[in-house]
Amino acid sequence: MKLTTLTSLAVLLGTTYAYAGGGAPVPEGSQTPDPSGRPSAVLDDAKCQSVWKMASPGGDTLSQDKAVPFVVNYQMVDTDKDGKISADEFKTGCSKGWIQEADASTVKDMKDN
Repeated sequence: MKLTTLTSLAVLLGTTYAYAGGGAPVPEGSQTPDPSGRPSAVLDDAKCQSVWKMASPGGDTLSQDKAVPFVVNYQMVDTDKDGKISADEFKTGCSKGWIQEADASTVKDMKDN
């Protein structure tokens, strides 16, 4: 009786283990930090400067209301959390894909104003 119970238990555990397997594989790249949250392409220095000049014509800081067409996620770019984006923060945002070029209609509207 004990032998039958132990044999049944061993078969049951072995079968359960075989069906469980190793689990699903880890998706490639899922363990790497950043660029997650990067919704747009990384801008090179020339494009970044061009967008900065359009977003902040005075070259000062950029407030949240003026950043809308350019900054994908304001909180991620405003790294010091002071409520404004400096030129350095903007440049870092460009390198991480958090800054995007404005579409043609936005550019036209900004030039008209």
